[in-house]
Amino acid sequence: MISLGEFETQELLEVKKTRSRAEYCWTCTSATIKHVLDKFNADCCTYIDSDIYWFNSPEILFDELGDNSIIITEHRYTDNRYGRRAIKSSGTYCVQFVTFKNNADGLEALNWWKDRCVEWCYARSEDGKFGDQKYLDDWTTRFKGVRVLRNLGGGVAPWNVQQYDILEKNDVVTGVDKKSAAEFPVIFYHFHYLRFFDDRTVELGIYDLSENVKTFIYKRYISHLNQIKEKINLMDPSFDPHGANKKTWSLIDYYEFIKRSIKGNYNVYSLKDFI
Repeated sequence: MISLGEFETQELLEVKKTRSRAEYCWTCTSATIKHVLDKFNADCCTYIDSDIYWFNSPEILFDELGDNSIIITEHRYTDNRYGRRAIKSSGTYCVQFVTFKNNADGLEALNWWKDRCVEWCYARSEDGKFGDQKYLDDWTTRFKGVRVLRNLGGGVAPWNVQQYDILEKNDVVTGVDKKSAAEFPVIFYHFHYLRFFDDRTVELGIYDLSENVKTFIYKRYISHLNQIKEKINLMDPSFDPHGANKKTWSLIDYYEFIKRSIKGNYNVYSLKDFI
């Protein structure tokens, strides 16, 4: 484990005063990767988001790196109203699974990214920027050795899962691309917006999710989280991660609830439906 004090430079501490907790986390993404490469002289370093869950080994994804120095992943948004709007604001690529080799090409891109994030990294769209993410949009032409991950199993997410039929084959969660009929094992899923509330309900977000997605992806993940919770409870009976969010509603919340309910995509369920 690496503490903040180990990698926070004076430069980072200065901008920390001007950014929210989330914005500062985004600001630090590139800095933490650089710290690992420098301090431990690692051959490469991979950043992954905390809301990612591995359904299969990532080895097949790393195999794609080959002689390249960097791996980035596309959002692969579903072509709908949400996707067309999101790609403009959030960018082509998702900072969810990013790998850098400790070589000249990898460090050139990483250092550039770190400097840009110190200059500007906020949770809003502004002048072609958004957080730490839209900086990646031109990397395939700006830098050498950039590999855009091709394996569809790396980066399945609620904003693109509508493009796939999700099923289970021999206990392996599998996707089938609806256009090409290409079949692939789901390597990781990005559980964006998944929320647990203190009334024992769970929200999956505003996305259009099939019953198979809920069964083979969400149920497996939430059930596993609950198993971990039970193990921790044996050591600390007061531990309750599902009660972390109080269900309090603002007028905006009520408006969103009504709007989503009318559309039929307000994905709120009892926790017991998934465990």
